[in-house]
Amino acid sequence: MNVTLYGYWRSLATYRVRVALNLKGIDYEEISINLAAGEQFGETYAALNPQHVLPVLNHDGRDITQSMAILEYIEDIWASPKLLPVAAYEKAQIRALALVTIADTHPLIVPRVRNFLNTEWKLDESAQTKWAQHWFTVGNEAIERILVKSGRAKTYSFGNEVSLADIALASHAIGSALFKVDISKTPIFAKIFSNCMLLPAFANAHPLKQEGAPKTL
Repeated sequence: MNVTLYGYWRSLATYRVRVALNLKGIDYEEISINLAAGEQFGETYAALNPQHVLPVLNHDGRDITQSMAILEYIEDIWASPKLLPVAAYEKAQIRALALVTIADTHPLIVPRVRNFLNTEWKLDESAQTKWAQHWFTVGNEAIERILVKSGRAKTYSFGNEVSLADIALASHAIGSALFKVDISKTPIFAKIFSNCMLLPAFANAHPLKQEGAPKTL
């Protein structure tokens, strides 16, 4: 079995995949694609992912893109521990919570979007940060409301077992920290994140623990 992850230390989407691989106990090699240097637009990486985004998971010669698709692929290939339940409604709840950040928040703050804000509307770094802070805050509040409504949050989002939703929420919390957004105003979310980071699978995948990362944010 050969598993290669193409990622970048700062990539929140790559973080999600690292966590899933760690939870499943899968050995993998990570190859860094430097987003800041534009390596995602080079011919070599374009051959892996024509969309020029991270991550890509290569498993036995097959490339999978998009973090949600990769997470579900990992769940399908490696059965234990389970990250999604069998029951359709519970599975849908977990996916829906995960997508608050994967599909709604994260796409709004990635480098290509912030670069466009600069080139088209001359928004400087300070304005771009304010933009990202707004969307992370909106996401934090939505996550908290969903957790309250479901009534199932305990150690983790849906009880005492880690699910795909917790992987997504952890990436959102780390993204909030990158842009200096305080999650203490969403206490259930903050507690779940704290519990996740007690697990080596989450802690060891943290962006600041990856090769090429700075010592502090």
